[in-house]
Amino acid sequence: MSQDDSRITAGGAIFTKLKALGVDYVFANSGTDFPPIVEGLVEAAQKNIELPTPIVIPHEHAAMGMAMGYYEISGRCQAVMLHTNVGLSNGATGAINAACEHVPVLMMSGRTPVTENTRFGARTVPIGWGQEMRDQTALVREASKWDYELKFPEQISGVLDRAHAIANSTPKGPVYLSLPRETLCEEIPRAGTSAPSSMQPAAIGILEKDIRAAASALATAKRPLVIAQRGAGDAQSFALFGKWAEEWGIPVCSWWATHLAIDTDHPCHVGESPSPWLEEADVVLVLDCLAPWWPDKHKLPDDAFVINMGPDPLFSRFPIRNFRSNLSIAGENSDTIPALVAAMAEIGGDADVIAARRRQVMEKSQANRDRLASEAEASTAKGITKQWVSACLGEALKGIESTVYSELGVKLGTLERKGHNAWFQEPHSGGLGWSFPAALGGQLADRDRVMVATMGDGSYIFSNPTACHQIAEALGLPVLIIVLNNREWGAVRQSVVGTYPNGYAAQANEVPLTSLDPTPDFVRVAEASRAWARKVDRPEDVPGAIAAALEAISDRKQHALLEISILKD
Repeated sequence: MSQDDSRITAGGAIFTKLKALGVDYVFANSGTDFPPIVEGLVEAAQKNIELPTPIVIPHEHAAMGMAMGYYEISGRCQAVMLHTNVGLSNGATGAINAACEHVPVLMMSGRTPVTENTRFGARTVPIGWGQEMRDQTALVREASKWDYELKFPEQISGVLDRAHAIANSTPKGPVYLSLPRETLCEEIPRAGTSAPSSMQPAAIGILEKDIRAAASALATAKRPLVIAQRGAGDAQSFALFGKWAEEWGIPVCSWWATHLAIDTDHPCHVGESPSPWLEEADVVLVLDCLAPWWPDKHKLPDDAFVINMGPDPLFSRFPIRNFRSNLSIAGENSDTIPALVAAMAEIGGDADVIAARRRQVMEKSQANRDRLASEAEASTAKGITKQWVSACLGEALKGIESTVYSELGVKLGTLERKGHNAWFQEPHSGGLGWSFPAALGGQLADRDRVMVATMGDGSYIFSNPTACHQIAEALGLPVLIIVLNNREWGAVRQSVVGTYPNGYAAQANEVPLTSLDPTPDFVRVAEASRAWARKVDRPEDVPGAIAAALEAISDRKQHALLEISILKD
């Protein structure tokens, strides 16, 4: 019997099809629903059938974070396999993060057997009953673009083709497939399971009239502004965007940027805050921003013309988002930015107006960078601050191809970042514990790039650090983890004080429900997985400690943790 005529379990066929779809890794936390999958993996290994690499991930949140990080560096959608409802519930936060950031992930989880006896794969031990749900998919339905429960084994190829195509269609996002164990245990012909996809993702066609309208508005504007939050597309459109901003002298603001759209030392990068640029703007390009400004804090002129441009410019899956949009342009940033740049070049602009505006923007942006550097230096008088760590890390990474994942950690702007994929910030969905596994996924995608995850102590705890350190050691992923330890939920305290600036909490020495004292010894947590680890509590020691950590990950390929005791913001 030839290989093409042989049969395979439906569980084993999944991996064969995933390979045909271009999936490199399956991040898995296995359970009692996995026997037919494991059987298929062993069979494939014995028959030298090439499959995606299965990786054991000790916690589902880490699996989702790694899938996100891998995609953001490689641009290739990966798969995650979780254990029935309990594994899916652990991965739900990651699904919310991926949906918020338009990251495609093929999410799958087993479903407890439907039958109690007689059928192969039926329930055996009590958890078969305990894990039954009326609607398991409800755990991730709102975060999924598409969901389905596999009914018959012969559906696998077509269903995975559809899942992959929908996940990678604009706007991208996670999809979910439920896998009942009895179905996985059935056999199907191997032939056809390795065929290329029968469906291709859908890209949104850009309307030329809308691009020309946006180009005309920006080319004739006196005080244009770009607010960019989720990057500028791929490496080519990133470079093009920076060149365009300088040619036209247009200020670019990175308000709560989760991806870098422009180098932080670019002459037209005016920093994080849209003030005072927004208050004076006549045309605003909102480039892929979920929330481009703070409505109660930043005021938009009544006569300003606002263009929202991105994969989903109105962010349709969010019930409320009432930012003005006089012109809405849908498309991937890697497509819309080159089209806009070309259209503006064709229209042209007033050279004198552009030159004068460029000089003003460059002066103000340089003044902002000088102020941030001065404040970082001055802040060391009382102890270690986030600003000081940010400045030191930026200096240490100069000339090194690197990516920084910041989760309530270092600050963009004070931290110098240059180039496409140089910076990622926690998703606006706020599912904490993201940065550590995302850095692991990024490192898996690019072994030669330095990956640094910076986070607060609370975020580090949320990352399930024991699981993440185990992954780093097991896979040989030499990431650098920097924990900025202020022994509290700093974001919660800041939110309370911001809401009640003259209230009781603002005057209190301790704010209830924010303290994380006493903190664990994070160094020992890392050392349990043979990481290089050190704790720093003096400002003057920060540069040397970062240098030593970078040496450990680059020279010895050892993952590292640096715990830095910082002051409260």
